[in-house]
Amino acid sequence: MRTLTFFNHAGGAAKTSLALNVGHALSMEGYRVLLIDLDPQANLSTWLGHSMVTDNQTAFQTAINSEARLPTPQIVHGMRLIPSNLHLALSEGQMMAQEGSTLNLRFALEELKGDYDVVLVDSPPSLGKLAVLAALAADLLIVPVPTRAKGLNGLPGVAAALNTYRRLRPDLRVGLFVPTLYDGRNTHDREVLEALRRQIQPLAAPLSYRPATWNDSAGVGEPILVYAPNSPAAAEVQALTREIAIIAGLEKQVHHG
Repeated sequence: MRTLTFFNHAGGAAKTSLALNVGHALSMEGYRVLLIDLDPQANLSTWLGHSMVTDNQTAFQTAINSEARLPTPQIVHGMRLIPSNLHLALSEGQMMAQEGSTLNLRFALEELKGDYDVVLVDSPPSLGKLAVLAALAADLLIVPVPTRAKGLNGLPGVAAALNTYRRLRPDLRVGLFVPTLYDGRNTHDREVLEALRRQIQPLAAPLSYRPATWNDSAGVGEPILVYAPNSPAAAEVQALTREIAIIAGLEKQVHHG
């Protein structure tokens, strides 16, 4: 089982879109996928039709209690989902009072090995305790970077956070940077993409800015491969998913049972 956390402390990078759609694409290839929503804004959960969620359905207890198991997940589009709600934000205050609590999710996931091939964690756009919990649970971080000035400007913050997290997890690393919201018609986007290619590796092919497809699929609560399976956006999701599967070594442990 491999755990991948979609991480960027800045908002608007498309973490949620990638977590959901890469997870769904993997599930369509036969992988057993668990999605964990650790963002109190709960956009991933809402996209998948789980907007009315009780605290005991979320990772709240896992965040604050090292002995707590993860809750029974919801089943949606062939995946399993541990949803979020706004109350999850309250866990951060309790985590601050408990030394070592940021490793609770990593330890809880140890008990699920054998149940899933891959766990995808959607982290909040912050550097708070929930973001740390999400990052420290990961075998690899997947970092979406919008091809905008703010994407470039946010990279030092990502690097600083990673260096801090390595005090507890020296093996933690970025598996893939993913340029997002790319519009090749814009000179600015092309320049930012070239700058990303010079500054960071490994770098995926960019995901194009296709607001109609992405927004409409979210509006109807469906992954891209369900809502628009033959669209250019779907093709980009499938290509990215193949790249992530290779980098994470998933092809070596796919479950066909």
